[in-house]
Parts: sequence; structure tokens; C-alpha cells
Amino acid sequence: MSFKWKDSYTVGIGEIDSQHKRLFEIGAQIYDLALVKDDLDHYDEIIGILQELKDYTKYHFQYEEKLMDQHNLPDAPKHKTEHANFIKTLEKFKGEEIDRSQNKTILDILQFTVDWITQHILNTDQKFFARLKA
Repeated sequence: MSFKWKDSYTVGIGEIDSQHKRLFEIGAQIYDLALVKDDLDHYDEIIGILQELKDYTKYHFQYEEKLMDQHNLPDAPKHKTEHANFIKTLEKFKGEEIDRSQNKTILDILQFTVDWITQHILNTDQKFFARLKA
């Protein structure tokens, strides 16, 4: 598993694509941490990456949602609910007992992040923002 930007993730709106690429950069930090095989405590790193991901995701979602509202795009409430659910799941990860199971937790975070972001871009954002370009 890896977490790298592919051109197939492009939605065709420059600022959205740039923000999506930044999410992939943060995801790559999670991936790199998942590859670390040592007995050291990585709690602070995990918490730091999670916070960065949460903060940037909130910024990105606010940007997307502002566009939705400005253009009265249909299905915006559903799209916004997906965003809110992503944030809620990230917050659950922070609430878990990260200290006891760091390796498993970072792999769970990686799997969730890779799956959600790639599927959200491919199945929701691309269709959604194609309407802005039409």
C-alpha cells in the first residue's frame, strides 16, 4: 500500500487539485511512519500527523463547501455529511489508546485515510466538481 498522488485523481479545478495533493503529502507522512520498524515511542509523531491531517482537512472541506454553496450544487448536503463523517472518524483515532498499540493504530489510520480520500475524490469530488466546469 502506498499513498501517492496520481493524475487520475484530478478534478480539474486547480485549487481543489492543489489541496488534494497536500492531503496526499500528509498521507505520505502516515505511510512513512507505518514503515518504521523499531521499538521507539512514536506517540507524539502519530498525534502530530493526525492533528495536521485534521486541521488541513477542515480547511480543505471549508473551501470545497464554500464553492458548493456559491454554485448551489445539488447533493451538497450529502457531500458535506461525508466530510463531517471523515472528521469524526479522525477524532475517534485520536481518542483510541494509541500508546498501547501504535503499530496497529498507524496502519488503521493509513488504511482509512488512503481508502477514504482516494474513493471520495474518485467517486464524489470528480463527479461533483465536473458540474462547475460544465
